[in-house]
Amino acid sequence: LQAFFLVADDIMDSSLTRRGHPCWYKKEGIGLDAVNDSFLIEASIYRLLKRYCRGQPFYLNLLELFLQTSYQTELGQALDLMTAPQTEVDLNRFTEQRYKTIVKYKTAFYSFYLPVAAAMYMAGIDGEEDHAHAKAILLEMGEFFQIQDDFLDCFGDPNVTGKIGTDIQDNKCSWLVVECLKRASPEQRRLLEENYGQKDLEKVAHVKQLYEDLGLPAIYQEYEESSYQRLSALISQHAVRLPAQIFFGLAQKIYKREK
Repeated sequence: LQAFFLVADDIMDSSLTRRGHPCWYKKEGIGLDAVNDSFLIEASIYRLLKRYCRGQPFYLNLLELFLQTSYQTELGQALDLMTAPQTEVDLNRFTEQRYKTIVKYKTAFYSFYLPVAAAMYMAGIDGEEDHAHAKAILLEMGEFFQIQDDFLDCFGDPNVTGKIGTDIQDNKCSWLVVECLKRASPEQRRLLEENYGQKDLEKVAHVKQLYEDLGLPAIYQEYEESSYQRLSALISQHAVRLPAQIFFGLAQKIYKREK
């Protein structure tokens, strides 16, 4: 499922690299044929589920989970694209509420809730209350992960992250620009309006410098610490009948990550 989303997302975002290699659509002889390739990857999900899970009591739950998660992620992608058209920069669209909605639907459901929920169904844990508890933890974890991703897109080392960040050029509603707008003076906002969403690397550098001037790297470090503590409290609160060590293990995998 993630491969399907990423192949398509790279085309929509005009990305150059993914995990240290050229994006699939950038490969020689591929181009927009990659759109159909992404469809084939998606279709393979349901062929694999049918081949290995048909006849199992959890088969229907898995089908519904994958279909629902795909729909939620596509809604998040649509909101992301509508918020950040590459032909028009409107900073008024970059609100915290909209950002959180994009992250919840575009990232958190498929990256964090889906794999755990699938394992729960396969283990015979199908009660609504148990899944609600897991979702409360995992959606928060997904937001934490995406904010890390936004920071690394701008300030991460491409040799480590495996991708060249383009959120500024692509006019993305990222955590950094939302936090920047909260703190920017009228003059700094004008600078952002003049340089954000532009392909010119000099303008990209102006935006990055503005982020530095506003102390966003230090603010991110503070956020990462407070968010991890909040996540730990959520796990303690919601992992009532579920093994807390699984959730703590996931949180520790992404805490302080660099890629």
